[in-house]
Amino acid sequence: MTNKKEARQRRARKTRAKIADQKTVRLAISRTNQHIYAQVISACGGKILASASTLEAEVRKEVSNGGNAAAAAVVGKRIAEKAKSAGITALAFDRSGHRYHGRIKALADAAREHGLQF
Repeated sequence: MTNKKEARQRRARKTRAKIADQKTVRLAISRTNQHIYAQVISACGGKILASASTLEAEVRKEVSNGGNAAAAAVVGKRIAEKAKSAGITALAFDRSGHRYHGRIKALADAAREHGLQF
């Protein structure tokens, strides 16, 4: 019997393997109870092209709590802007084994609204 963490890590491994086969840029999401982080990672997996999180000063001015869907939407908007300025519009969405629900969904929807395609 596996615990929740091991199950999530297994799902994340499977997703990352599929994305590696596609040889495409990926938007990787990481979340804790208090914060959410997003990184655009190169196709080879060795370079971070853009990043955004609720720890940034600009995001902290907009939201008081970094652990809710509103904060995730702000991070999604910022990562989309940064990725577009780096010349990236199409990428693969790596939700790190988390369900497409709540904060993950809010971040993805905001990124799509601001021009990213995945």
